[in-house]
Amino acid sequence: MDDDKSLQPETEDETPTEPAPQSSDEALYCEAEVPQTVRKVKPDRENSETDLEIEDNEKLFTTGQKELYLEACKLVGVVPVSYFIRNMEESYVNLNHHGLGPRGTKAIAIALVSNTTVTKLELEDNGITEEGILSLVEMLQENYYLQEMNISNNQLGLEGARIISDFLETNTSSVWSLELSGNDFEEESAALLCQVLSSNYRIKKLDLSHNQFSDVGGEHLGQMLANNVGLTSLDLSWNHFHTRGTVALCNGLRGNVTLTKLDLSMNGLGNEGALALGEVLRLNSCLVYLDVSSNDISNEGASKISKGLESNESLKVLKLFLNPISVDGALSLILSIKRNPKSRMEVLDISNVLVSEQFMKTLDGVYAVHPQLDVVFKGVQGPSAKNTISLLTNPMKLIQSYADQHKITVEDFFKSLNPTGTMKMSVGDFQKVMIEVRWVLWPQAACERRNASLESAFRKAQQPNPWADHSKPPCHCDHLPPL
Repeated sequence: MDDDKSLQPETEDETPTEPAPQSSDEALYCEAEVPQTVRKVKPDRENSETDLEIEDNEKLFTTGQKELYLEACKLVGVVPVSYFIRNMEESYVNLNHHGLGPRGTKAIAIALVSNTTVTKLELEDNGITEEGILSLVEMLQENYYLQEMNISNNQLGLEGARIISDFLETNTSSVWSLELSGNDFEEESAALLCQVLSSNYRIKKLDLSHNQFSDVGGEHLGQMLANNVGLTSLDLSWNHFHTRGTVALCNGLRGNVTLTKLDLSMNGLGNEGALALGEVLRLNSCLVYLDVSSNDISNEGASKISKGLESNESLKVLKLFLNPISVDGALSLILSIKRNPKSRMEVLDISNVLVSEQFMKTLDGVYAVHPQLDVVFKGVQGPSAKNTISLLTNPMKLIQSYADQHKITVEDFFKSLNPTGTMKMSVGDFQKVMIEVRWVLWPQAACERRNASLESAFRKAQQPNPWADHSKPPCHCDHLPPL
């Protein structure tokens, strides 16, 4: 065989031969895969031809990663991205908003076929279309190092969904996190994706937010969740689910044993959808995080969700922000948590709800049973609007007030959050910090208001204020006389 002959060392009598010229349509990634003395052997199961391959087995793999990318750019006729050249040996590459287009994406894909360092790739908002996604899928059939990929907002449409579905059906990729937000996916796309995801066990995190799924899409997703045993995180926010789609989705969630995080915010679930969610919370023992913010859920819906919370033993975070819930609905939620001794709830977000002093007294009792719980609300409504203490202050104002109180700079505050010096932390951890900051400052704010009233009263009576010292932070009101 010619291949076997090419592996034999040349003798002195043999005349070196020039390799056959490559056509301009062939990619060059193979030249960078392994050292000179090694030839890439493609497994039988990967024998399909793609336009990212080079068919000349006489080529040796000598081209470096940078040179390979530059050659690929020449091949497809695009300007190289300097950021990619500088970071192609890093584990994380962010190429969001770089205007790559399908040809620029193909050049990136050619370079990544033999790349072993990039594990997370961001390609959001690059107009890659179905042509670009085809290049990426062909690359992923060869690259087993890439694990997380963001291809949101790339106008993929139905044809893009079909290409991705065909790829996921193989169940061979190392990719476990896939972001497909804002790609104009409609009901037919939902059907294609859900059909393959029903049996796919490799994708763990999936973002399908900001698409055009409605009730039919919800039915497809519900059937998928009933069978899927891989997904742990699913983002379906900013779609068009209403009652029928939500009920179908919840039917699938009842028996799901892997999904721990679900985002359904910015849809149209309503109170009937809340009823279905309450049933899910009663039966499902895996869901840890549920976001149903801005879903037209009123006190009636909150009451239905509360019934599920009374017996749920897994949920830790429930977000109900921007729903038309009043203090009565908020009370039903916290009382259901109090009645459940096995509740693991840590965060209840009702941060648009203005609560009452009676609510605060009830909440103290809930905290006594579940000290790990944080209830985030807008503020406490006193006897008059002037006595309302708002908890939705500008975050930077909160941080500045905290820094002033502790006589530190804002920079020192942020450094204290992460002693390692990386200046990075998760959104969830930062939210917990802000909750702590708010609660530190709240007594001080109340004290300042009360002392201002005292000062005004004594000034009108032309008498000195004997409690003037209490205006200095830190200050608590327990020992001050009632107004």
